Amino acid sequence: MSTVTKDYKQAFLDEQRKRLAAEQLLEDKSQLLVVLNNELNKNAAELSLYQQMFVQADKMASVGDLSCSIAHEINNPLSYVISNIESLQYISPLLSKSLHYNEQFLTGQLNAGQYKNVLADLKKQYEHAWNVHEIYSQLSESLDGLKRIKQTVHNLLNLSQFTYSHNKQYLDVSEVACSALEVLQGQLKYCEIKTNFEQLPLIWGELSSIHQIFVELLLNAQQACAHDLEKGSIIDLSVTQQNEGVCIKVKDNGCGMDENTQMHLFKPFFSTKNTAHSLGIGMTVVNFILQEHGGKIEVSSTLGTGTTICCWLPVKAEESAINLL
Repeated sequence: MSTVTKDYKQAFLDEQRKRLAAEQLLEDKSQLLVVLNNELNKNAAELSLYQQMFVQADKMASVGDLSCSIAHEINNPLSYVISNIESLQYISPLLSKSLHYNEQFLTGQLNAGQYKNVLADLKKQYEHAWNVHEIYSQLSESLDGLKRIKQTVHNLLNLSQFTYSHNKQYLDVSEVACSALEVLQGQLKYCEIKTNFEQLPLIWGELSSIHQIFVELLLNAQQACAHDLEKGSIIDLSVTQQNEGVCIKVKDNGCGMDENTQMHLFKPFFSTKNTAHSLGIGMTVVNFILQEHGGKIEVSSTLGTGTTICCWLPVKAEESAINLL
C-alpha cells in the first residue's frame, strides 16, 4: 500500500472519529437540553401554582378584613326581612280564613248577611292586621332586602373565587368597579368618593382578579387618607378608555409615599401598615394580575399630598402576555 493511500485512510479514520465524537457530543447536549427543558417546565408550573396561591391568599386576607362590614351589610336587610315575615306569619290565618269565607260566599254556602258577620268577626280578631297596603309594603321591603343580600353575596363571590386563567371572559370594567364599591361600602363610608366611568369596550379578563385590583387600590387609598381627619378623605376613581385599552385610575389626597416606599411598593411582604392583618402582598398581587392580562401600572406619589395609581389593561389580551396566573 502506497504512502499516499495510508495517509488518506488515516485522515478518513481521524475524520470519522471526530464526526462520531461530535455526534455523540450533540446527542449528549440534546439530552441535557431535554432534561433542562423538562425541569424548566416543571418549575414554571410550580411557579404558576404558587402565584395562584399568592393571589388567593391576598383575596382571603381582603375578605377577612371586610368580614365585619359584609356581615353588617347582610344583617341589616336580614333583620327587617325576618321582622316582616314574622308579621306576615301572624296575619296568615286572617288571609286563609278570608279566602275560605269568600269561597263559601261564592258557592252559596253563606248569604250576604252571614258573610258580613264573619268578616266583622275577623276584623275584631285581627284589628291591627287589617291593612292591605301594609302587607304589600312588607312584601316589597322584604324582596328588596333579599335582593340586597343576594347582591352582597354575589359581589363577595366575585372577589373570593379561586383564580384560573381559563376563567377569563369579556368584562365591563365599569361594572366591576361598581361591584367593588358596593363590597367596600363599610370601609369607604367616611370617604368622599368621586367617580368617572366612561362607556367602555369589553376587555378579556378574569373577573375576580380585576375585582381584586379595585379592592386593593381603594383600600390602600382609604388607609392612606385615614391619618388626616382635618383634610378629609377624598378618593377619585375613574375608568376611561386610553390608547386602545382601559385605564383604571385611583387618586387620593392621603399621606403619600416617599421614594424608598415607592421603590419597594411591588416587593412581596413589604408593608408600611402597622397591623397584623396586612400581608404586604396587595400591590404585588395587583402587579401580577396586570402582567397576566398584558397590562401595566404606573404610580405617582408625593409625600404629604397624595397618590395616583394608573392601571392600564388592553381591550384585547396580547398573545405575548406572560401567563403568571
